[in-house]
Amino acid sequence: MRTSKVISITLPPAMLREATRRARREGRTMSELFREAFRLYESQRDWEELRSYGRETVERLGIQEKDVVPLVRKWRREQRERRTHKVSA
Repeated sequence: MRTSKVISITLPPAMLREATRRARREGRTMSELFREAFRLYESQRDWEELRSYGRETVERLGIQEKDVVPLVRKWRREQRERRTHKVSA
């Protein structure tokens, strides 16, 4: 049973030539090249969404850059204390 699906995409001729050259140069199939491109695209979008969430949260809470390190240190200290209390309980 096949675990992948065949799709068709359209590319401008110059892009197709470059993709073909790159795939050959890297010893990959076009499918591998485009799967990797999509994985990178997804990763980039995930980071963009995370940064957007961070910006919105910072604005909503009124956090400034100078507040970040102390807040991270406080959070880490609280996490250590929680772990210590769980272990000793």
